Amino acid sequence: MATTGSAIQRFVFDKTMAIVGVSSRGKGFGNAAYKELKSRGFRVLPIHPTARAIQGDPCWPSLAALPERVERVLVVVKPAQAEAVVRDAIAAGARQIWLQQGAESPEALQLCKDQGLDVVHGQCILMFTEPVGSFHTFHRWVWKVLGKIPQ
Repeated sequence: MATTGSAIQRFVFDKTMAIVGVSSRGKGFGNAAYKELKSRGFRVLPIHPTARAIQGDPCWPSLAALPERVERVLVVVKPAQAEAVVRDAIAAGARQIWLQQGAESPEALQLCKDQGLDVVHGQCILMFTEPVGSFHTFHRWVWKVLGKIPQ
C-alpha cells in the first residue's frame, strides 16, 4: 500500500488532529512534532496514558477520552505499538491515519487497509505541513530529487 500525495494533502488539509506518542518527559519526536505542528497553526490534541498535560496543554489518556471525535490521528509510537493505536483510532471514529516514518508495522498497515482507512506511512509529517522549516525544506528537496515524494 503506497502513500499518495493526495492522501498527504487530505491529512494536512484539516488543521485538527490527535497525536499518539508524546512523552510525559517532554522528549522524543512526538513532542517535537507536537510543538512544531502547533507553531504551524495546527490544533493538536495529545494522547498519553498517564500525562495530564503536555507542554502546558491538556492531555487525554486515550483517543476515546477526547472531548470530540477527531478524524485524523498522527501515530508516533514504536512499530510494535502501532497496531493497537490504529485499533483505538478506529474505535474512536478516526478515518485518516498518519503512521510517522518509523512507526509503521505490517500489521498496522494491513489493519488500515482492511478497514478502508486513508493512511500515510513512511513519510515525515513535518515535511508536508506548511510553513515547512528549513531542515525539512531541505529534506523534502532531497526526497524530491531522489523521487521519494509521493505523487
